Amino acid sequence: MKKQWLEWIKAFAIAALLAIIIRVFLFAPVIVEGPSMSPNLHNGDHLIVSKINYSLGEPDRFDIAVFHATDEQDYIKRVIGLPGEEVAMQGDELYINGEVVEEPYLDEQKQSLPQGEQLTENFTIEELPGGHETVPEGTVLVLGDNRDNSTDSRSIGMVPYEQLVGESLFSYWPFNRIGLVD
Repeated sequence: MKKQWLEWIKAFAIAALLAIIIRVFLFAPVIVEGPSMSPNLHNGDHLIVSKINYSLGEPDRFDIAVFHATDEQDYIKRVIGLPGEEVAMQGDELYINGEVVEEPYLDEQKQSLPQGEQLTENFTIEELPGGHETVPEGTVLVLGDNRDNSTDSRSIGMVPYEQLVGESLFSYWPFNRIGLVD
């Protein structure tokens, strides 16, 4: 009987250790707070974030990244500008290094706007906090999908790689929104 209890304790200890390793180094649950990523992510959505993606590599354009905005709060935003790139928004078109880049995840929002209105106000990277000519090395420019209601690089500046927690991969709650995050 004593040996059986030791086996159970050992199994629980191993399970707890694995859970801690997975939570600290590989994946983390995150809850979306606020409307800044609407309509693609909603307030209260529960996501799985891969911490390893940015430990082993760098962010890609259009990743939905989680980063430490303050000591107490993480933000979820879409990576738009990568190091060394010129970024501008003109007439609701995203320009990277002078070339138009499509943002298909915004198509539905743009189509629902009254004629003549823009989803995203015009800006150039020089007008953003820090006044850079290009996205500095080791940083990314991020924007929320809900462009008129998002605290993003237009107000907080570029996000250093060191502040990146990881890439949002999967939504698991609510059940009607289960699926890959894109």
